[in-house]
Amino acid sequence: MAGNNLRYQFERLSVAEKLIAVNVVVFIVNALIPFLLGISKNTIVQWFELPNDFFAFLVQPWSIITYSFFHGGLGHLFWNMLLIFFVGRIFLNLFDGRRFLNVYFLGVVLGGLFFMFGYNIFPAFFNVSAALIGASAGASAILIFICTYIPNQEVRVIFFNVKLWYIGVFVVVMDLIQLPSGNAGGHLAHLGGALLGYLYANQLFKGNDIGSGFSKLLDGLTNMFKKSERKAPMKTVYKNKRKNTTGGSSKDYDAQSKQKKVDAILDKISKSGYESLSKAEKDFLFKAGKE
Repeated sequence: MAGNNLRYQFERLSVAEKLIAVNVVVFIVNALIPFLLGISKNTIVQWFELPNDFFAFLVQPWSIITYSFFHGGLGHLFWNMLLIFFVGRIFLNLFDGRRFLNVYFLGVVLGGLFFMFGYNIFPAFFNVSAALIGASAGASAILIFICTYIPNQEVRVIFFNVKLWYIGVFVVVMDLIQLPSGNAGGHLAHLGGALLGYLYANQLFKGNDIGSGFSKLLDGLTNMFKKSERKAPMKTVYKNKRKNTTGGSSKDYDAQSKQKKVDAILDKISKSGYESLSKAEKDFLFKAGKE
């Protein structure tokens, strides 16, 4: 019963909240198991962290994604999850969960590539052995995507209202400034994620969804692990022979009408900004993002 309740509560979460929950569970498991078994803290994470050496990466290619689920400490986890939570709420008011995952995980991938290439291109890192963990690249991708897509939207930061594009520029500049001061690998990953977020939003304005291929890849991988459905021996099925004279069901028509309205609102945002929407339009977009 408790398991069913937890599953029900999990299903009710938004995709951003589910991502946070998974990261928290991984953090707890990664801390508890080595402690309880009396083994090294690095025993689990070493199989999932992203190495800076290309040959080591070829041994564990899955690490280009899995590194993002592990964190170096409670503070590292907290700030990343806090950013995903707040930026995720804005993102999911505009787009569905699939696009959120596209931007997030493509940011993770490009951030990881920036990390590896940086450590193999720039002489400053040639004699440094490092590994990358953390969700920062994905969080940066989501943040910069939103800052690019609705740059003039204002958000409350402590006591002031600040336009999103100011925040985006500040975050990128801070990562550039801090490259020489420490955690260079992390800052390289942030910059890679930020670049992905900017490019994704920029291309979306032009009608190109650069994450569509990634979506198809995820669908293909998901289908590989799905159990094939067993064919039922024989069963009688009642089929309604009356055809809908409009060429489709009313449910399909409602879905198409709703999508057209969402597209019109998104076009309005791209031209005039989020604040140009009426309260009714904002409420409609919020409800559509929750479905």
